[in-house]
Amino acid sequence: MENKEIKLSIVAAVYNLEKYLPRCLDALVNQTLQEIEILCVDDGSTDSAPRIIDEYAHKYPGKVKAFHKPNGGEFTTRNYGLEKAQGEYVTFVDTDDYVELNWAEKLYTAAKENNADLAVCGFERIDLKTNKVIATNMTNFGKTVKNIGPEDDFLLFINPAPWNKVYKREKIKNLRFLPFRGFNDTMFLASCYTKMDKIAFIPDVLYHYFLRYDSQIHTVNKQDVENLKKYLLEVKKLYIETNKYEEMKYILDTFVFLHLGTSVMYRVSYDNSVNIKTELKDTIKYLDENFENWRKSPFLKLDYSLKKGFKHIALWGVSLFYKWGIPIVYIKVYRFLVDKLKIDIKF
Repeated sequence: MENKEIKLSIVAAVYNLEKYLPRCLDALVNQTLQEIEILCVDDGSTDSAPRIIDEYAHKYPGKVKAFHKPNGGEFTTRNYGLEKAQGEYVTFVDTDDYVELNWAEKLYTAAKENNADLAVCGFERIDLKTNKVIATNMTNFGKTVKNIGPEDDFLLFINPAPWNKVYKREKIKNLRFLPFRGFNDTMFLASCYTKMDKIAFIPDVLYHYFLRYDSQIHTVNKQDVENLKKYLLEVKKLYIETNKYEEMKYILDTFVFLHLGTSVMYRVSYDNSVNIKTELKDTIKYLDENFENWRKSPFLKLDYSLKKGFKHIALWGVSLFYKWGIPIVYIKVYRFLVDKLKIDIKF
């Protein structure tokens, strides 16, 4: 039964990282929003993380709740927490990151005051080794409220990670993170769009995301790509079943092109066992057979992109390389910019 007094459930996925865990938990227990529950779900950690979350649960009874489960991967940890959540809204954190003390209050207030199904805040990405801020993201929307629909491409440019967002739990209670290493949050967000009507944005940088280059998100292999392609078809099936696909086909198909064609292909290009030219060719075939509307998407047209600015123009340029059958050029340019010039690119 839902606890009406809990405004926000915070699911903290715990797996080792004992060095950073107290910093994250200290920020959570000291949130200015008082009516919260912090669900610490340990995924079979092998260091002192299980003991740490037990200590916090003992010190903050009722606010911090510790759960322990066998190792099953990040997606199982998030799903476990989602099933235990009792709050009106729910959010997620990675426990090597930390949040501002008003992170929960600002996101919850933005969602509640605007009757939004999702609220999104700004965040910064920080190199864990150097502690240097690499980029600040999701601040460009300003303080706005947008309705979800087929006319605007803003959905394409919301970062998929769940930790700078609060979700109305009633809307997502039947959704789950899919068992795919590294990109389950991308598919979760795409699925959320079938259940939601309104999104609130706040430009404040409230979440601090630390990049660990040994983490799952930075290691993608051929099997990961095949799994992603399989699960993307499940997402499309959900759109069809909820009668959303015909209305949202250009959004979804462009979304898939954006994430599979740009981000995933870039990452898998670092796997020396993969023939990247063959992989790119197979990806174009997959897109054309299953998400064919990417080729005629109004969001990948030059005139539309010129009105929208640099990021859109860049995405239009990438789409040209794919349409011309030479996406390898994009991969080489992308890698040069990131590896040699240290220019961070995030569509």
